[in-house]
Amino acid sequence: MSNLNAAWPAAARTETTHRGTAPLPRRAPAASFANGEPGPPPAPTAPRLVQAAGAALQHELTALRQRLPGIRGCVLATVDGLLVGQDLTRGCEPHDMAVLAASVFGVGRQCGLGLRQGSFRETSVRSDLGSFTVYTVTDSALLAVLTDDGLDMGWVHREARPVAQRIAALLPAPE
Repeated sequence: MSNLNAAWPAAARTETTHRGTAPLPRRAPAASFANGEPGPPPAPTAPRLVQAAGAALQHELTALRQRLPGIRGCVLATVDGLLVGQDLTRGCEPHDMAVLAASVFGVGRQCGLGLRQGSFRETSVRSDLGSFTVYTVTDSALLAVLTDDGLDMGWVHREARPVAQRIAALLPAPE
């Protein structure tokens, strides 16, 4: 492990996390030009989905968060973990939440397929301080909702499922 860790630049390593274990190292951006200058900035996240949905998408995410006290935020992400849209008040970085939504989707999809239960629809993860629920919007988009502990999950499902359907209607048809 020490040989692998030594291969990473010192700036990309940290000593410990809050639990005393070393986090995964992060790579520094690679230079793509011969003179060592960084390459062009990364492409915007899921531009086709963002352009298609626009203000209506943001309205749906904001309205969901405002309708239910105890929702900390909502994220629309691709199944690959790219952030499409977000409305978060506190508690999580939106890009991290998009990646986690894609990870939860991947596990849920494999469970459904492996157990011959059909396509993924939704999954909830309950923790000490709240819940994280991921809903399928389309074959390529996910809605993730982060809630405080104690919020009635039946209420969350009754509100979030129709929002996922309305968002699906806003997004372009698959190519």
